[in-house]
Parts: sequence; C-alpha cells; structure tokens
Amino acid sequence: MTHTTPITIVRSGTIRPETPTGSTGPRARPRDWAALAVLMLPVLLVSIDNTVLSFALPSISLQFATSGAMLLWIVDAYPLVLAGLLVAMGSFGDRFGRRRMLIIGAIGFGVLSVLAAFSESAGALVAARAGLGFFGAMLMPSTLSLLRNIFHDRIQRRTALAIWASGFAAGGALGPIVGGFLIEGFGWPSVFLLAVPMLALMLVFTPIFVPESKDPNPGPVDLMSVGLSMATLFPLVFAIKEFATHGFGVVVAVGLAVAIASGVWFVRRQLSRPNPMLDVRLFRSAPFSGAVLVNLLAVFSLTGFLYFGSQHLQLVLGLGPVQAGLLLLPGLLTMIATGLLSVQVVKRVHARYVIAVSLLLSAIGYGLIAVAGNSTSGLALAVAFAVLSAGIGASETLSNDLIVSAVPAEKAGSASGISETAYEIGAVFGTAVLGSILVSSYRGAIDLPTGLTATQQSTASETLGGAITVAGDLPAPIAAQLIDTARHAFDSGITTTAGIGLVLMVAASALAWRTLRHAK
Repeated sequence: MTHTTPITIVRSGTIRPETPTGSTGPRARPRDWAALAVLMLPVLLVSIDNTVLSFALPSISLQFATSGAMLLWIVDAYPLVLAGLLVAMGSFGDRFGRRRMLIIGAIGFGVLSVLAAFSESAGALVAARAGLGFFGAMLMPSTLSLLRNIFHDRIQRRTALAIWASGFAAGGALGPIVGGFLIEGFGWPSVFLLAVPMLALMLVFTPIFVPESKDPNPGPVDLMSVGLSMATLFPLVFAIKEFATHGFGVVVAVGLAVAIASGVWFVRRQLSRPNPMLDVRLFRSAPFSGAVLVNLLAVFSLTGFLYFGSQHLQLVLGLGPVQAGLLLLPGLLTMIATGLLSVQVVKRVHARYVIAVSLLLSAIGYGLIAVAGNSTSGLALAVAFAVLSAGIGASETLSNDLIVSAVPAEKAGSASGISETAYEIGAVFGTAVLGSILVSSYRGAIDLPTGLTATQQSTASETLGGAITVAGDLPAPIAAQLIDTARHAFDSGITTTAGIGLVLMVAASALAWRTLRHAK
C-alpha cells in the first residue's frame, strides 16, 4: 500500500516519526531487541511448519494412500492461500494495527493447527492447511513492517533483518529433529500441535514488548484487488499441477488464461488507484525488482529440494524421520551461519557480488544431485544440501535487506508485503513446479509388475508412498519388484528435477548480477 504520510510507531502512548531510509536514526533499546525476539516466534513457527511437513509427507502418503496431485495440494494449500492474502492482510494491519493482526492471527492459527492434527482424510487436511494459510497471512506481513519501524539505525536494522532471515533457517533446523521425534513417537498429527505452545508464548509476550504500529492515513481496503490476486495465483498453480498429471489440455489452457487475465487486471487496477493495495510502481526500481526475484527464486530452490530430499531419505534409503533430519541439520545450520556472515561481508563487498556468488553455490548444490543420479547416498544428499543452503542463507538475508532499504520509509509497508509475498510464491512454485515435474517423471518411468489390480496400479503409479503401501498387500517377490522399480523411477525424477533447479539458480545469479549493480 502506498502511504501518503510517514509510518508512525505507538510506544507507551507516544508517537515517534519514522526516520528516512539512508539516515542513521536513534539506536535501539533493550526493549526493542526483546521485541525482535518476540517477532521471531511467528517466523520460527512458519519455517518449522514447512520443514516438519516435508518430513511428515511420507507418513501422510502411506496413511491416506494419496495421489501425487493430492500430496502436492497438502503442501501447497497453506502457502497458496497465504500468498494470495499477504498483501491484503498487510492492508488490514496498516488500518487496524499490525500488533493486533499478530494476535488475531496467532489465535486462529492455533485453532486450525489442532484441526489439522485431527484430520481424518487427505481432503480434510488440505482444508485445514488452507485455513492455516488464512491466519498465517495475518502473522507474516506485520513482522517486517514492525522491524522496519522499531530499528531506525541502518546497521542495527540490517542485523535485525539478518536475525529475522536466520529465523527461517533456525526453524528449519529445529523442525526435522523435533518433528522426527514427534513423528516416530506420536505419529504425523503431532507435528501440527507443535505450533500451540509457540503461539501461547507469542500471545503472552506480544502485548508486553511489541509496540503497536499502524498507518495514520491508510488507504481503503480493496476487496476487488484481493480477489484478483487470488484469481491470479490459484489458477496458475492448478494449471501447473494439472499439466504434470494429465499433460496440456483445455483445463490447463483455461487456467493459464484466467491467471494471465487476472494478473494483468490486477496490475492495471493498482496503477489506476491513488492508494493501491500493492504499490507495483516500486518495481520500476531495478535493485528492488532484482532483490524480490532473488528472494522468490532462493525460496523456490530451498522448498523444491526439501520436497524430494525428505522423500528420498525416508522412502528410498529407508531412514527414519530423526535420521533424515540429522542428515540435513548441517545444511540448515550452514544457512544460519552464512546469513549472519553475509552481514559482515557486505560491509566490504558489494551485495551484488555476494548474492550472485551465493546463488551459484546453490546451483552447485543442485548439480551434485544431478550428477549423483540414482546412486545418491544420504551423505551425498547432505553435502549437496549444505552447499545449497550456504547460498540460500546469504542471498535471502541480503535480498530482504535490499527490498526494505530500496524504498522510502513511507513505503515500508508495501515493500514488506511484496517481500513476504515473493517468499510465499517461491514456496508455492518450488513445490508446485519441481514437485509436479517429479510426479510426472515418476509416472512416466515406473514399470509396474504384472499381477496388480487396476486400483493397485493406479495407486502405485501416483507416488512412491502409494507404491510402498500397495507392496504391503502383495506377495514378497512381487512386492520387492514393485518397490525396486518405484524407487528407481522416483530417483530418475530427482535427477531431472535437480537439473532444472541447477539451470534456475544459474539464471538467478545472472539476474542478480545484472539488476543489483546500483543497489545501495
């Protein structure tokens, strides 16, 4: 949203004007750093939820015998709804108070987490995940905007943003370990209940430490723009999934046409309004646009890797959730370390160089998987993930800093909303695109043994988890043959997917090199 007057902070009944971007404002107080700690809770919550779900997918796939498309919807229902509503919820936060939106979102997220834990079907779980996306959209836009207004000193703000970005990696590091113990001890539903104690802490400490922040002159809530944003994202993701399952057809063509038409309409509407819901004019700045795309592609890379990596470790190599989580833990810790290190490096080296090289590291991580192919061991995947994560940690931290710093202070709300939207769109398409390619490749490569019923053939040809479920009801020789061919088909899909990820990360590096040359 375009703000016509500077954003203000409400702190103990006083109002302090925002310091313009580029100047050194007042130093943060201990209370401000405590507020950062509280604002890390929703960040940790979202990242833990994403990572835990990746490791719970094999168990969910086995229990519900889901199709490949349904398994992707379980993952994507949450970020799809969240991405479509992030900017709209940011608008509500501008109008009614960002801290208030945090509290409402926390309550709703907790209730939906319980409902997700007790889902009795894959469809019910998808619905609960969509509900989590609705309330998650209330949580995330407020965090960056609040940080932008709490930390006025430029160096301190960059450090706070590095800690904020590292929170995603920290949550990812905790998710596999804690989630692994929960899944093995109590089953996959327990991973959703993990959110409840974190939300309880947030509800207690947010009113104490986090100052209320709102736009003193907010624009109107634009329901038409909300609908258009959803009408752009949802048909696009649906078309991608349909293409992976059935190939190009009328449904795919209609989905793409609706998405393109809605997207064009959305942009034209934003340009014609004096107070747009999403200030698309910010994209006229090459550094801003480049940083947003880097943000999106980095998350795309991370979520796509986790989607197939967790299944390879558990369903192909036969590791338990805890063992799989421990193998990926070094990579997630590397992500935290490189994110914090990049704050120091960028003081001496231009962000353009650091981000471009970081994305090439991520490309190398994908390249290691593509070269290993069907012989990818747990150790090889762990090394590849650590290399990829090193690049993601640095590029994510600096791209978020550039997004917020590239705009005037009065546009911090719009910049934060765009940054969060890019993150979630990257999460949606990382799973939708790379996951759909993996599903399509698996379906084309699997060679089903004779002796299966039509239902068993359909289930086994959808996902690796489905094939393992079917194998449990077959005689030992046929079961072994089915599992062997299914695992080889899955790993051949990983090789294709990793190759595509490699190309995308090289392209992202070139994009960063070209667009960030004038970044501050």
